[in-house]
Amino acid sequence: MSVTIKAVSKALPEFWRSTEDILPFLDIWLKDQDDRFIRKVKKIFEGAAVDKRYSIMSPEDVFSDLNFEERNNIYVREGIRLGAKCLETALEKANWQAQDLDYIITVSCTGIMIPSLDAYLINLLKLRQDIIRLPVTEMGCAAGVSGMIYAKNFLKANPGKRAAVIAVESPTATFQLNDFSMANIVSAAIFGDGAACVLLSSDSADTGPEILAEEMYHFYDAEEMMGFKLTNTGLQMVLDVAVPETIANHFPDIIHPFLKKNGLEINDIDHLIFHPGGKKIIQTVEELFGQLGKNINDTKEVLRLYGNMSSATVLYVLERMMDKKPMPGEKGLMLSFGPGFSAQRILLQW
Repeated sequence: MSVTIKAVSKALPEFWRSTEDILPFLDIWLKDQDDRFIRKVKKIFEGAAVDKRYSIMSPEDVFSDLNFEERNNIYVREGIRLGAKCLETALEKANWQAQDLDYIITVSCTGIMIPSLDAYLINLLKLRQDIIRLPVTEMGCAAGVSGMIYAKNFLKANPGKRAAVIAVESPTATFQLNDFSMANIVSAAIFGDGAACVLLSSDSADTGPEILAEEMYHFYDAEEMMGFKLTNTGLQMVLDVAVPETIANHFPDIIHPFLKKNGLEINDIDHLIFHPGGKKIIQTVEELFGQLGKNINDTKEVLRLYGNMSSATVLYVLERMMDKKPMPGEKGLMLSFGPGFSAQRILLQW
């Protein structure tokens, strides 16, 4: 019994700005900093490989003194709207009805919502009253793939069922106005807001790329490298400069044993569907795989067009791959990284 991906969709907030348009806001934000520091921050934004980003708030609100409660209220309101929108779009793509879903997984780490997003979606779209819910939080950028792994395991154990994974993130809601650390600055330079939905099925009537295997990989003693610190002003980004190097050091253990378990080598993989964590991580991956004739052009393009949207971002890469309609038999490798520190992997076959 196989589990397939039926459809992928995305939803974007109404506000967006190019990086060039963001620079004047930096002048206002950094007005009390010295000129050398301001030039350094602008250089980080200009060199982040992000041409534009979307946001649930206007730039004026992002760079304002809105408090944690006010920002989180916007996160809740817009998260519900975006989650409903991308789920509805995915259902339309799949030609499914809302009542066809047996399992709903919602993932997010950039705000606090109790009840969780899935409860609102059940009511808004009138999903079945016996649908199984799983909200996934605190897994950061890895949670989109994590959600797919949880959905796959449920579907594998329950033939003929259908599941939705909805990722909704707003890193801009976590921006800290009075924090001039490199973590806050780099976060502001590379992150954007967005939502995505993946529909999966163990119904033999549904077609799409099959999930052949999935696996998680956990780094030891790396809990402090990435995440959020809960402060009185909100969620404060934690981002260690050693993240790209740490990923590079673990890459052989992350990729090759996983493929070997499935009788494959990297040369057997046709499509790399990698999470665009940031420019440095992309450069690290390109150095590792470029010599093997592999590219992550879709990953780079998603970063350029939208920035890093945490858990939703790799699903944007997956949607681009699905739209290209790979040939039957071609294989894809999904990969994302997140706090913990961890890597999540999925092996696909069209």
